[in-house]
Amino acid sequence: MESMLNKLKSTVTKVTADVTSAVMGNPVTREFEVGRHIASGGPGMSWRIYNGTKKSTKQEVAVFVFDKKMIDKYQKFEKDQIVDSLKRGVQQLTRLRHPRLLTVQHPLEESRDCLAFCTEPVFASLSNVLGQWDNLPSPVPNDIKEYKLYDVETKYGLLQISEGLSFLHSGVKMVHGNLCPENIILNKSGAWKIMGFDFSISSTNPSDAEPKYTCKEWEPNLPPLCLPNPEYLAPEYILSVSCDSASDMYSLGVVMHAVFNEGKPVFQVNKHDIFKSFSRQLDQLSSMNPALLNKIPDEVRDHVKMLLSVTPNVRPDADQMTKIPFFDDVGAVTLQYFDSLFQRDNLQKSQFYKGLPKVLPKLPKRVVVYRILPALTSEFVNPDMVPFVLPNVLLIAEECTKEEYVRLILPDLTPVFKQQEPVQASNMILLIFLQKMDLLLTKTPAEDIKNSVLPMVYRALEAPSVQIQELCLNIIPTFANLIDYPSMKNSLIPRIKSACLQTSSLAVRVNSLVCLGKILEYLDKWFVIDEILPFLQQIPSREPAVLMGILGIYKCTFNHKKLGIPKEHLASKSLPHLVSLSIDNNLNLNQFNSFMVVIRDMLSRMENEHKTKLEQLHVMQEQQRSLNISNPGSQSEETKSPPSSGNQIDELFGSTGVNGKENGSATTAPQPNRMSLTLEEKQRLAKEQEQAAKLRNQQPLAPQTAKPATTTNSQTKDLTSSLLNNMTSLNSLSLANTARPAPVQGTTISAFPSMGTAVSNGFNPAMGFQAGGMGMGMRPTGPSLYGGMAATTSTPNFGAITQNQGHIGQTNKAPDMSALDSLFTPSKPKVTLNQMSPMVTSGANTPWVSQFGSAQTAQTQMQGASVGMGGVPSFGVQANPFFSPQNFSQPAAAPSMNQSGIKHSASANNDLKDLFG
Repeated sequence: MESMLNKLKSTVTKVTADVTSAVMGNPVTREFEVGRHIASGGPGMSWRIYNGTKKSTKQEVAVFVFDKKMIDKYQKFEKDQIVDSLKRGVQQLTRLRHPRLLTVQHPLEESRDCLAFCTEPVFASLSNVLGQWDNLPSPVPNDIKEYKLYDVETKYGLLQISEGLSFLHSGVKMVHGNLCPENIILNKSGAWKIMGFDFSISSTNPSDAEPKYTCKEWEPNLPPLCLPNPEYLAPEYILSVSCDSASDMYSLGVVMHAVFNEGKPVFQVNKHDIFKSFSRQLDQLSSMNPALLNKIPDEVRDHVKMLLSVTPNVRPDADQMTKIPFFDDVGAVTLQYFDSLFQRDNLQKSQFYKGLPKVLPKLPKRVVVYRILPALTSEFVNPDMVPFVLPNVLLIAEECTKEEYVRLILPDLTPVFKQQEPVQASNMILLIFLQKMDLLLTKTPAEDIKNSVLPMVYRALEAPSVQIQELCLNIIPTFANLIDYPSMKNSLIPRIKSACLQTSSLAVRVNSLVCLGKILEYLDKWFVIDEILPFLQQIPSREPAVLMGILGIYKCTFNHKKLGIPKEHLASKSLPHLVSLSIDNNLNLNQFNSFMVVIRDMLSRMENEHKTKLEQLHVMQEQQRSLNISNPGSQSEETKSPPSSGNQIDELFGSTGVNGKENGSATTAPQPNRMSLTLEEKQRLAKEQEQAAKLRNQQPLAPQTAKPATTTNSQTKDLTSSLLNNMTSLNSLSLANTARPAPVQGTTISAFPSMGTAVSNGFNPAMGFQAGGMGMGMRPTGPSLYGGMAATTSTPNFGAITQNQGHIGQTNKAPDMSALDSLFTPSKPKVTLNQMSPMVTSGANTPWVSQFGSAQTAQTQMQGASVGMGGVPSFGVQANPFFSPQNFSQPAAAPSMNQSGIKHSASANNDLKDLFG
């Protein structure tokens, strides 16, 4: 690795030293930066060609340098002759201006060590391309070593040389005198240019119709650089010391032979015996061997044979050569037209550019990129021509690599992205760019996309032309995957929504919806739910196409595996909106059916999702309940609480308990501090809890529908009295230390009698409906699963009861439960609620109440006061979402006394005050 670096370092140092030594002190270096050595050319390949730039403008140039060290072997007068010959050639070239001649950017400058001048950017000489690498850097650059001429390049190159000779012969009345591959330069775009006017001969009578040229006799003793290349000279130069324009045509014939024969001329000349060589050559030309020209194309073979004729008058002139069929190739004609575009008007140019896309695929990429593309981009300065030129530029861009696109095309396209004048041309430019948007986004760097391409798309969405808006909306989905997400979210989507809401065109509105539907997959779920779906409700029109577009977006969002609509959004927003749209009078039957299919799908999914959720919660509740049953001793005596009435309610109404929550649990009231109890009190408390446990463990009766009472009210009263006597100790407890719960607003109860009298339901001990809640701590357990009012539950505080009994001097005798034993004997009929509490009418029967026959009893909330039934957990009737008003509604009772003399809830508080003080 180190050796490679050292070798590279030595090479760079050598090249730098060569350049420095070659041009050091030359005035050219004041204005131009000299780069690397790229080629060689000129008479005897004596000129080294470097690339360079102008310091002031950064314009690219080629720097031709002749190093005087090359001629150190000659005598001083020979050196002077060589330098004078070279200077004369450059000075002559500088005076001549023509597209077929090499353009001089800076005239010849001489220093002690070198001659130098600057020209247009150059690739190489034709001699380099054909394989002559004299005076080239070592190693030979790969671009020259691997360069191969295409047929179209060869044809058009020879045509260009013919045109250059035509200019010299007809326009300037000059003979070049040394036309050969080393004096033909290929510029950077591939055009062939003539240079090397060292031996040019001007006419002695330029004003006359027939010019006369004076030819110098061949002097073999002069240095080679002071003589033209003999292999390309016409025979008359040497043999008759005469020349005219036909002599250059002979040279052209030899050049054409060399181009098709790998750089080899027709004859090899012995420079030491030039006269003998030319005499032999003359004989061979007189009897031309057909095999000599077998590599030349058939279309031009006869013309080359004529050019190589011994008789000058037989040779075609330069103007005739430009018109031969060989140069009528479509590629050559296209390139020729480009070179003459500056002479055409806009109408002619537009017609040419319209037909160009058919020709470009037939041309080699190198020709298109380096010859045609620069000519096209130069037309961008003409705004009226941009719509005709742009399609061809983008067609070329498709064939370019990303690096070529960024280097050769993008700099010229950037101003076109922002062009807005004239309006008609600007609209056409937008349409063209939109059609090729995938190309632009694929090859343009991200920074340029953000700064140039996307602003153009936004401008198209806001354009006044409906056609442009429609096209833009149709094309956006095709390249949406290439747009970065922040740009789409913050810039593109808002403009699409704005176009949809503000346009007066139905087509734009529908296309906006279609466009949104197609790019949904590139958006995230919550952006669609928060921005796209609410936007649909803002669309003012109700045309069928618009409604179906809205439906399509809902359907795509609903069905897309990445998106989807949550059931909460379905229930509260999506379904109400779709249902309201589905009954629009503008929809036909098929369209209505499409709406209903989507609505049914949404309802079905919402039902399944919510049902699944409730089932999962139910399973969790059952698992928790099983765990509690299997581990009864896991809770301490201080924290153990009796089972909630919600358990049996769950059995009746499913997994949702009294609170409307699947996993709800009753709140346990704080237990008294038993550390302060005496041994006697603890024994009494244990007996009380044992009795309560027996009551709780009593098996509930199977739920039955309430039947009309078959016994008299007197039997009911006797039974009730018996139950009340057994609960006397409970009812007489002091409630002085019990906190009264806050009233709950908005709850009513009409299914129960007023609370002034203790009532028995036939299954449990007598129940006292006390406004204070029997000292039970009651608090809401939170909102129900469906968002309704939360029911409240309470846990009986037996510890508080027994403690209070101890303080007031009550005995430890357990309550007499014999009345309960008589209830469950077969001889006694079941007692319904109708027998327990006289109702206003027979229609007030509530069959569901009889289903609560267990140790747990319901509690209701009544007019701002929570009601506890015998200290058992309770629930609010109105708060349970499962209670159907049709099944459980009670007739309203008058505020006066009912038939049994029990007051209704309006006066219940007064009776409670009288009862408890």
